[in-house]
Amino acid sequence: MISIRWTFRVVSLLVLFKCALQAQPQPPIDPQLLTYEEIIQLYQQEDPPPPLRDKLNNLLTTPFVRNNASDSGRTPLKPSSAERASFLRAVQWNIERGLEFDAIQFAFSDPRQFNALMEDKGSTATESERASIQEQIGHLKQADLLVLNEVDWGMNRTLFRNVAAELADRLGMNYAYGVEFVEVDPITMGIDQQVIVREVEEAYADPHESRSEMIEHVKQVMKPDPVRYRGLHGTAILSRYRLENVQLIPFAVQGHDWYADEKKVSIATKAEGKVSAAVFKEQLIRQVRRGGRMMLLADIADPDFPSGKVTVVATHLEDVTTPAKRQKQLEEILNRVADIDHPVILAGDMNTSTHTGVPISVTRALKQRFGNGKWWAEEGTTEALRYATPMGWIYNVSLGLIGFTRKVNDPTRKSIPLMGENPEAKFFSMLEKFQFTDGNTFDFRGDKEHSYNGRTGKLANSNERGEKGFVATDELGKTYGPIGRYKLDWIFIRPAELKGPNRISEESGFAPYYGRTLKELNHSIPERISDHNPITVDLPLGETRLTNRRN
Repeated sequence: MISIRWTFRVVSLLVLFKCALQAQPQPPIDPQLLTYEEIIQLYQQEDPPPPLRDKLNNLLTTPFVRNNASDSGRTPLKPSSAERASFLRAVQWNIERGLEFDAIQFAFSDPRQFNALMEDKGSTATESERASIQEQIGHLKQADLLVLNEVDWGMNRTLFRNVAAELADRLGMNYAYGVEFVEVDPITMGIDQQVIVREVEEAYADPHESRSEMIEHVKQVMKPDPVRYRGLHGTAILSRYRLENVQLIPFAVQGHDWYADEKKVSIATKAEGKVSAAVFKEQLIRQVRRGGRMMLLADIADPDFPSGKVTVVATHLEDVTTPAKRQKQLEEILNRVADIDHPVILAGDMNTSTHTGVPISVTRALKQRFGNGKWWAEEGTTEALRYATPMGWIYNVSLGLIGFTRKVNDPTRKSIPLMGENPEAKFFSMLEKFQFTDGNTFDFRGDKEHSYNGRTGKLANSNERGEKGFVATDELGKTYGPIGRYKLDWIFIRPAELKGPNRISEESGFAPYYGRTLKELNHSIPERISDHNPITVDLPLGETRLTNRRN
């Protein structure tokens, strides 16, 4: 009898212990990272062996998720004021790989250190501009949700940082990271330095005090590191709310094959002992990667949300494709979220440039490819171009050298004056006409009371409008009026309940207001923090839509 009772007690304790273990947060199951040799193999072999192919597929379909901030007791800020109830501030920012990591982290956290960084980088901002920059940093500090595009992990150009993890740690936030691409190009990996080094040497054929410094910096940045190189590039969600049900879903329609199509770019024959400018440009244009565009989804929950839960959809649509292909990618997103019966935040770089590809200056292309050491990124590229390519050129990964093309300020318009139909218009009409299964819609409203600058018009409440169209989020180094400015980045909101995208009088919790574009902050240092400006929107947590102005 005693042995039976003893056995029963032991079994009971074991059951309780097992239940206690199951109740504890389980560590995330990460996809296995690729080795340096495997990454080289992925460049060399179009059809890798099944084990490596499966490993790559798992990496491109399984997100990295960490809720360390919530596990340690950190909670959302839920900013509010005497004039208005609490709200969730959401940010979307294409951070250009995280090249200016310190500037990015201080922009979200520390006005004093950001000001010191501006001084170190030789900022020429006026007193009034500095006041605006400081206000915008204070604005970003109140954000509880960040959607970030172009986020590196283990790349030479960003000092092998895990940008999402480091930034989340510095800001006290949870994060989810989805891999878009594994960068397998030997130039990007630092295996073949001769092209860029020879170009620097040729650019500085005449004696110049900075020539040796520039060459040494490039060699150092592009030095191969088999231990630290991960070659990952993707999209991240950072949140002070716990991230649940995180999914990484590649698009069925890609529009551009960053492996096969890029390897087709011919590399000119190298003359003995010399690398021509043509070789340099072709090497710069080509960018061989494995992977493709995707959507990263995550749920955040809180009893203060009008429906208890919100789904965040972060994406980066293809730039090297037609507007029609981007619309196919949008269609995949809409099909995925159609049955959701609570608020949705859809944010990302949508590349709504109105044509195939987005132009970029050669200075930005060099910086994006080879990093941002103080001389190379801030001074070297500009001066090298002055010697090597006096006329300058505009780079497009699929088209090579192209000229400036006039772009409209408002890609949502059905037609473009003097240019005919707008091929991007269908993208926005798809969103505007879309109905979730429960009959609700995305919010396309724009009224004086709830737009940041009192402007009206389509999407003015969630995305800042300017005098004509929208405030640009992407700009070339030199702009001429509307030429070289683009509205590529967007935040679209499905409120708790909205039965028509333009019903101004209808009240709804989580309806967007005061959408902003923070250009002054992004342009606070020479060469900018990123080639994209951050955008924000405020989402009230209460049941009714606010009617008072911002403070």
